[in-house]
Amino acid sequence: MTGSRENGAREPRRNEFGQEIGFALPGWTPRQPPPRTPMEGRFCTVEALDPDRHAAELFAANAEDRDGRNFTYYPYGPFASLAAYRTWMEGMCGERNRLFHAIRDKSSGKAVGVASYANIQPAIGSVEIGALVFSPLLQRRPASTEAHYLMMRRVFDELGYRRYEWKCDSLNMPSRAAAARLGFRYEGLFRQATVVRGRNRDTMWFSIIDSEWPALKAAFERWLDADNFDETGRQRQSLASFRGK
Repeated sequence: MTGSRENGAREPRRNEFGQEIGFALPGWTPRQPPPRTPMEGRFCTVEALDPDRHAAELFAANAEDRDGRNFTYYPYGPFASLAAYRTWMEGMCGERNRLFHAIRDKSSGKAVGVASYANIQPAIGSVEIGALVFSPLLQRRPASTEAHYLMMRRVFDELGYRRYEWKCDSLNMPSRAAAARLGFRYEGLFRQATVVRGRNRDTMWFSIIDSEWPALKAAFERWLDADNFDETGRQRQSLASFRGK
């Protein structure tokens, strides 16, 4: 389905000038942008963000983060009122190159987190996962891992993208740990990449590419299987163990 998996071997190629060039992508065509249709899992539903449906539930879920530490590395939040949060959400829903989603926990029926497809580039088959604000009601729960799996599955299996990016402040240790746990590979450090809240930010880049996805998908599905959880809902084996790590 995707170019680099179809190509097989990736030995360097040379053009008529003797210069090394990248491996061919026979049949590559631009992909479609991510749709707004919901993604259904066993633990959660990931659905396009809607201020009317989600603002109040997400504001209440974020209020469980008493000191607002979830927003330390973002240029926005925490929000003092539902009105302020809704205004922010309405602005984000209007952006052209980002598609925000709410993560709805199936056990409670409530929206408990936000994630976004960002930097969407259908022409080259690349998209970034960003704006991850998982409230305490979602953190360290199976639904949080499943939400990532569902968003990856859409990008690679449904849309045939080649690259899935993760970027974070180099000092954001939970985000770095999450990227590693989910199977992203570290690519490098962009020094003094931007300014956030009047302070420097060095940005770390991570990615998953299409040729890595089948093995990661299998690991996610084994981890998410009902047999991997005991009667209290605790995992029996870690996600990393299913990747052989």
